[in-house]
Amino acid sequence: MNNPELQTIFSHVKPSDTDFVSGGLRDFFTYRDLGIEKATGGRVIAQLVKANQPPERGTGWHVHEAQFHIVYMLKGWARFMYENQETLVVAGDCVHQAPGIRHFLFDYSPDMEYLEVVGPAAFSSIDAQGPCAVPEPTPWV
Repeated sequence: MNNPELQTIFSHVKPSDTDFVSGGLRDFFTYRDLGIEKATGGRVIAQLVKANQPPERGTGWHVHEAQFHIVYMLKGWARFMYENQETLVVAGDCVHQAPGIRHFLFDYSPDMEYLEVVGPAAFSSIDAQGPCAVPEPTPWV
């Protein structure tokens, strides 16, 4: 590549290299960086997201300013509203969140863990008006 802004570097992150930490987009999740933001110069982020608190209020309706966003469920399950469609995402499912789609993650299992890949890495989350009511989450026992 001739453009240094588009250069990427080799990256290899092992589980022992990074920990799950709080302080990410949502305080009821923890996040584990997979090194992709640094490797791509901020064009893409890949992170593991794990539940660490019950879904008392969920994410609320929002949209992301991103060009690309996928969620690949590794463990457990999560219930989302995408516009007015309730969607159960279970381990092994992959969801492509189209740019600008309104969504609300309102329920998830205690063992929920997913891989999130987003471009650009510095994507934003913007509160949005919801198109419909959202079901109540399942209480953790």
